[in-house]
Amino acid sequence: MAKVAVLLAPGFEEAEAIITIDILRRLHIEVETLACAESRAVVSYHNIPMVADSTLSERIDTLYDAVVLPGGPQGSVNLAASREVIRFVTAHDERGKLICPICSAAARVLGGNDLLKGRRYVCSGELWETVKDGEYVDAPVVEDQNLISGKGLGHAFDFALTISARLLGDDAPVRDHADHIYYRW
Repeated sequence: MAKVAVLLAPGFEEAEAIITIDILRRLHIEVETLACAESRAVVSYHNIPMVADSTLSERIDTLYDAVVLPGGPQGSVNLAASREVIRFVTAHDERGKLICPICSAAARVLGGNDLLKGRRYVCSGELWETVKDGEYVDAPVVEDQNLISGKGLGHAFDFALTISARLLGDDAPVRDHADHIYYRW
């Protein structure tokens, strides 16, 4: 069974995180939320408190099949500034695991730490203008090698369904589920 880590830093975009977690879990993909803070309690962008399954510190040496990085103006800044997050993402990327940023996370976390490595990506707004090591593509979801990036909240379902299809290795159950929730994918 595929296993996914969703990194939650203070100020994370809650809808991007929850939609992704929900879709993955509905498709029977194991998800572990990891607080990128001292405790498991993390407050989101719109001041919604959440309790993560574990802290990143507790799982820093655990290998997952995918790492999801939700955006949020402050959340992505906090992720980008964390040495633990960069170490964790780098270790997964070097092993070919899926790296999945959405919204501002691709530009701030990966682009801000030279982790795009020339791959194509998408992010929100004009943040791409400051990124030097990747190739921006204006699309809802962009896949390049082991990188799956989503433009922002309005494309969170496409993002989550794309990650699910890659992890399951089969579009059919994902398309069936999208139909089940009345979503055209």
